[in-house]
Amino acid sequence: MHVSVAIALALLLSGSPVSAQTHPVQSADDITRYTGDFLVEPVSPAATVYARTNGLELYLDNGLIRRTFRLTPNAATVALDNLATNETLLRAVRPEAEVTINGTRYAVGGLTGQPNHAYLTDDWLAHMTADPEAMRFVGYEVGRPEARLDWKRARHCSPTAVWPPQGVHLRMDYQIPSTDESADAGVGISVHYEMYDGVPVLSKWFTVTNETEQPITVDSFTAEILAVVEQESWVGVRQASDYPVPQCLHIETDYSFGGMTPATASSRAVHWVADPQYSSQVNYQRIMPCLLRVEPELGPGQIVEPGTQFESFRVFELVYDTSDRERRGLALRRMYRTIAPWVTENPLMHHMRVADPAEVRRAIDQAAEVGFEMVILSFGSGFNIESRDPAVIAQWAELAAYARNKGIDLGGYSLLASRRISDTHDVVMPEGVQPMFGNSPCIGSEWGINYFNTLHEFFESTGYTILEHDGSYPGDECTSELHPGHIGHADSRWNQWRTITDFYKWCRSRGISLNVPDYYYLSGSTKNGMGYREVNWSLPRAQQVIHTRQNIYDGTWTKTPSMGWMFVPLTEYHGGGAAATIEPLDAHLDHYQRMMRSNLALGVQACYRGPRLFDTQRTREMVTREVSWYKRYREILESDIVHGRRADGRHVDWMLHVNPFPSTPEQPRGMLVAFNPLTQPVTTTLHVNLYYTGLKDTAHISIEGHEPTEAVLSRDYTVDIEMTVPAEGMTWATISE
Repeated sequence: MHVSVAIALALLLSGSPVSAQTHPVQSADDITRYTGDFLVEPVSPAATVYARTNGLELYLDNGLIRRTFRLTPNAATVALDNLATNETLLRAVRPEAEVTINGTRYAVGGLTGQPNHAYLTDDWLAHMTADPEAMRFVGYEVGRPEARLDWKRARHCSPTAVWPPQGVHLRMDYQIPSTDESADAGVGISVHYEMYDGVPVLSKWFTVTNETEQPITVDSFTAEILAVVEQESWVGVRQASDYPVPQCLHIETDYSFGGMTPATASSRAVHWVADPQYSSQVNYQRIMPCLLRVEPELGPGQIVEPGTQFESFRVFELVYDTSDRERRGLALRRMYRTIAPWVTENPLMHHMRVADPAEVRRAIDQAAEVGFEMVILSFGSGFNIESRDPAVIAQWAELAAYARNKGIDLGGYSLLASRRISDTHDVVMPEGVQPMFGNSPCIGSEWGINYFNTLHEFFESTGYTILEHDGSYPGDECTSELHPGHIGHADSRWNQWRTITDFYKWCRSRGISLNVPDYYYLSGSTKNGMGYREVNWSLPRAQQVIHTRQNIYDGTWTKTPSMGWMFVPLTEYHGGGAAATIEPLDAHLDHYQRMMRSNLALGVQACYRGPRLFDTQRTREMVTREVSWYKRYREILESDIVHGRRADGRHVDWMLHVNPFPSTPEQPRGMLVAFNPLTQPVTTTLHVNLYYTGLKDTAHISIEGHEPTEAVLSRDYTVDIEMTVPAEGMTWATISE
């Protein structure tokens, strides 16, 4: 019997934790199928590893998706199935990973001999062989997901947030083939998989363990290789960039930077490329991008000392069951709530633009009075987080303690990239390549090391609990061989990424909130920009209101409301003068209220940038009233959005919040918010689909807290709701069971 099968069966039949957590089945047909809709109904099967009793296969399954592994003559993924649509996503077998160690490229597992890479049959599998030079499978272990970072819950977040996510963890172990007489023979690789309960998502990463007596170098790697069914049948000759990539999968990694969207931020690692083995494809040039390779473009070039491990980045795979934009967005947002639940933290923020201690104290007082939860010493305020003056540190620590006693988070702004330090400390880019922001220090330079030491010391010394980190690390390379934080070019990007993500994880473990205008959510960031043009806040006030709701409508296809911040210029920002600003606040109270409602009613927090939140008792009362309304309905307002009608300045625009899984039965399942941009009231009937509230037959609808009326849902889950929306105002309705 092949050694991998023998070990796998020994583990299965022994009294080890594997047998206690692995369910034996005769075949995949014995696994319970889930027939509901995970977006609106609980998923009853938990994520589980099933072992076929003949020892040939493992199934990683959560009722929504299934990944099937063949265990002999080597381990390999032979199927990735969407159980909701009964589709198989894969057409061919590839190694589980590839790793270059000390200059030698190793396949990790995999099978060879597939005669046609358009599809895979059981008969072919029975005759496929192991690559004798590939790392060989030696066993597996099953457990539960563990937290990849510590999350200290220091402020309001979703009441249903769970960390670490519930599910199952499968570790599959491989070793260098025994015929390999190189110094690498003592190297082991473990490929890890996590599948989560109730969502069609799995994650994957690997570790390299050096059990030799000498250091080894992990030169490069590919963490995931999937030969996926092509998106379309394109026969003709075109530029490769024109061809559509498969839309059945969303692939993302925590090795993400230099972008405001998952597609741009993951572009340094997620690659859809042509498959040279797929000779039977219909494309004339055989260049359809249907082979997924998830790998860093550069490096990592990491030295692994004897007795230590290297860990790759993590790959997250979401299987879509539709081409519908809203449903895909809801699935993606569910994924973020599962694998990065800290993004549900959503504090009301005052961007304080004056760092004078007396003014900061007054801002803290005002925030506490009206119900805001956070004061951020903004850019241009005079706040300098890099000061090591003991008197300055003591001053900020005193203010942080004062804020804490008032129930307010206090923090500040710091700029990393886009600034120039010196030729010695800046990134040295390859010839012909420019830093993303024109200038940038190297995090691995002496300045960069001191910078992060300073940030650690500042937060430890002051007790500040928010960092707004502008110009975060965008992925710039560095060819310097003089910087102490990296050896040369090959390890420069990996080391810089590790430094900043380790810092972000440290912040998350201490309850420090992170506003980062980049895609660092999976490494601990709380918010990114929702997506707006900075100079638009210098437009006339009325135009800003429309832009606000347009930006939120556009940004929440892929973000939960809490994942993106917006902007409210209480004072002048990028010009525009008096026509663009709200100050004096009382003089523009109606506009101030419209801006608050345009954000809060959509569950979004803005940076209210100015020296104060109110200037008169009337202003104070308005802000308090809007905040109190928001907090009363916070759970539904911070739930996901179903997009209704985008703001255009001509007609009523609206959105629907949905929550099929409220924390208590008393919480609404939905909230409809409608805005009227016109200067006269509008009475209109909105045709609203309530499917994603989870309601099936009837709904109780209450307009602005009035006595609810029962509505019968049509067969397509729609209802007609008549609303009268005041001129330049808002109307809302709760939707309950």
